[in-house]
Amino acid sequence: MKAAATTPDAHAAWYVMVAGVVAALHVGKLPPALPVLGQVLGVSLLQAGFLLSLVQLAGMTLGLVTGLAVQRVGLRRSMVSGLLVLASASALGGSAPDVYWLLASRVLEGLGFLWVVLPAPGLVRRLVPQERLSGMMGAWGAYMPLGAALALLAGPQVINWVAPDWGWRILWWVLAALAAVLAVLVAWRVPADERAPPWPSGQVAARPSNRELIATTLRSPAAWLMAMAFAMYSGQWLAVVGFLPSIYAQAGVGGSWVAWLTALAAAVNILGNVTAGRLLGRGVPPLVLLGTGFLAMGGGTLLAFAPHVSPKLQYAAVLAFSMVGGLIPATLFSLAIRLAPSADTVSTTVGWIQQWSALGQFAGPPLVAWVAASAGSWQWTGWVTAVSSGVGLLLAVLLHRLQAPPANRP
Repeated sequence: MKAAATTPDAHAAWYVMVAGVVAALHVGKLPPALPVLGQVLGVSLLQAGFLLSLVQLAGMTLGLVTGLAVQRVGLRRSMVSGLLVLASASALGGSAPDVYWLLASRVLEGLGFLWVVLPAPGLVRRLVPQERLSGMMGAWGAYMPLGAALALLAGPQVINWVAPDWGWRILWWVLAALAAVLAVLVAWRVPADERAPPWPSGQVAARPSNRELIATTLRSPAAWLMAMAFAMYSGQWLAVVGFLPSIYAQAGVGGSWVAWLTALAAAVNILGNVTAGRLLGRGVPPLVLLGTGFLAMGGGTLLAFAPHVSPKLQYAAVLAFSMVGGLIPATLFSLAIRLAPSADTVSTTVGWIQQWSALGQFAGPPLVAWVAASAGSWQWTGWVTAVSSGVGLLLAVLLHRLQAPPANRP
């Protein structure tokens, strides 16, 4: 075990992990900058909503197709390209003269984000020994909350380092430079993509066509169940963490505490991801982890949004919601590698999951906001997210039944 951990390939896997965190930083850099953007570029509330959601547009519409392209282009080559697209888009966004330029740059960042995160599970599988795969996939599942937490903490510091009208631009340019550096490191340290073996003269390579890869992925019940379960998770996680400022306002919390408390709520999700990787490596069934995660999220939201509950207990419920809920993404990423219909469809399966994850993140917060506005308060919001957890739990049971041998199915 120790020797495997020091091999060049195992070290290279950590560059893949850092690349995912850098991609997540680009997604999470916007919320701390929104107040300044409203003053400097005149960004309206509606435009701010589009800025937040447009980064998910590529994932919602192109996840499966991009996964296919990643498989064809090559995993390392795709990740390097994605990092370069992120660097270019962030540099252009930092130079934006108006909100429309900034909106366009966010679309490009969404594309770059996809090209970074979709090849990552396949690269990790290629770079680490089989006995370490579950643990590394648990670490990979933490890339998004870690990036979000770092952006929430560091973003305001960079923005306020100089005059606010230039601070947000510096943040964009710093992250552009960081993405460019990671592109160089991944190209340098991650082994090159394997070339297909030569075929004997007169024979045609029996390589599946694009249509066959997509059809194989979409015919897989496991791919659909994992994708929908991820949507149930991602939609409610983003909705709850995104509406934390409302909980703080009710509790009379303000100032710098808001950034720290929000970042902590995002960061504890990392613990669940890492724990899931370790438990999967020790043979804990995925159903146990998925069931625990969805039950904790459902119960946590009911308590967090319940009336007449103390602010401290509400925040504790949010921490439990995020931390235990972190068992879900790591488990689903690990299952995606194991349950992909074939080795050729790992990237398309992950792409399909990413597409539904983006759909959940795009639809979840507006749904929660609509219910809260219609009810005039937050009392029904917990029930909306609890229903998502219930659906996720049902999907987890169906996924378990799909994996179980026929003789062991109830």
